[in-house]
Amino acid sequence: MQNSHLAMPVIPAITVVPAKAGIQQSPNIPKKDHPMPLSKPISICIALLALCATTTAAPPTPKDSQIRAQEIANLRFGMFICWSLSTFSGNEWTRGVSDPAFFRATECDTDQWCQTAKDAGMGYILFLTKHHDGFCLWDTATTDFKVTKSPIGRDVLSALRQSCDKYGLKLALYFSEGDWTWLPGTLPPDGIKPGGAKWGDPVWASSTNPEKKKAQLRELLTQYGPIEFLWMDHAQGTGGLNHAETAAWAEQFQPDCFVGFNHGEPAGRIVLRERGTPGPIGDAKTSQYNKEAESNYKGYRVAEFTYPILPEHKGGADWFYSLPQHDTLCLPAEKIYTDYCGAVQYGNIFSLDVGPDYRGCLRDIDVSTLHQVGDMIRAQAAGKPKP
Repeated sequence: MQNSHLAMPVIPAITVVPAKAGIQQSPNIPKKDHPMPLSKPISICIALLALCATTTAAPPTPKDSQIRAQEIANLRFGMFICWSLSTFSGNEWTRGVSDPAFFRATECDTDQWCQTAKDAGMGYILFLTKHHDGFCLWDTATTDFKVTKSPIGRDVLSALRQSCDKYGLKLALYFSEGDWTWLPGTLPPDGIKPGGAKWGDPVWASSTNPEKKKAQLRELLTQYGPIEFLWMDHAQGTGGLNHAETAAWAEQFQPDCFVGFNHGEPAGRIVLRERGTPGPIGDAKTSQYNKEAESNYKGYRVAEFTYPILPEHKGGADWFYSLPQHDTLCLPAEKIYTDYCGAVQYGNIFSLDVGPDYRGCLRDIDVSTLHQVGDMIRAQAAGKPKP
C-alpha cells in the first residue's frame, strides 16, 4: 500500500475591508487606509484548518495475514444469532413478504444474548444482518424493508454493537449475497410456500444488484465498528458481484476483516463449514457444502464451523427460533463442549447457532445449556474435572 504524500495548501490572502460610509466603526478599532494584517496565531490556525480540509485520512494498514488469522482463531467459540422474518413464519426461508411489520417483535434483549455468550466462554457474536428475504436488521439507507420500519423501530445491529462492547465480545456479520427483493417481474406464486412446484426454481437464485450489495456492505463495514469476519451465504447466488470482487470490496473498508463464503467460487481467507465439524484446513470431510474449495483452494488462513443448537425435529425452522412446541429441545452440553475442544485442537472457531424467540430473548433451555458449557470450559482452564 502506497503512502499518501500531502502538499501544503496555498492559503489565500485575507483582507479586512475598511468601514464604508454610513456604517459606524467601533471607536476601539483604529481606522486604516490599508488592509489590516492578520496576527501570526490566527494565520497559523487558518493554515491548519485549510490543511485538514484538503487531507483525506490514509486507509488503515492491514496486519500480517497469519497474525490476523491467529487473532481470529483465538476467539475459539461464538454465538451465531439468527433472528429475522423466519422467526415469525415458522419456515427456514420466508418468501412473499414485503411489509416490514411482518417482523412482529416488540422487544430485543441484546444484553441477554451477550451476557449468555460471555457466561458460555464465547469470544464473539456472529449476527445475521440480512437473510435471502432481503429484510435488513440494521438502519440501512438502501431500502425501507428494514427493522427500523417494523414495530420494534430499533436498529438491532447498533444495539448489539453496544452490548458486545459492554461484555467484551467481538462482532462478526452474516450477510446473504442473494436477495429476493432484487428479483424483477412477477415471481412464481407456487414457489412462495415450501414444497411448492416452483420452490426450487432457479429464478430464486438469480437476483442481481451489485451496486446495492456493495452499498449495504459499505454501511455494515463503516458504521458499526470493527468486524472480525463476514459470513457470506451463497445459497441464493452472488447478487451480481462475484466472490473475489466481494472480498476485495469489503477489505478496502476493513483490511483485517476476513471474508468467507459457505459455497460457490472459493475466495477470501476464512473457510466456512456450514453444518460442519472441527478439523485442519484442507480436510474436506469437515465440510458439507464446501468440500471442493476446502480441498483445493490455498487462500484459507482459518476455518469456522457452525450448526444449530436445535437437534433434529419435525416442523419449524432449524437456524431460527422454531415453534413453541420445540422449546424444550436442545443439544446436550457435552456435545457442544466436545466440539469446542475440537475447535481449540485444530485452531478453528465454532459458531453455535442460537435463535432468539418472538420476544427477542434466548430460550431458557439455551441459556441453561450454555451455562453448563461455560462451566466445563472454566473447569478445563482451571485443571479441574468437568462438572
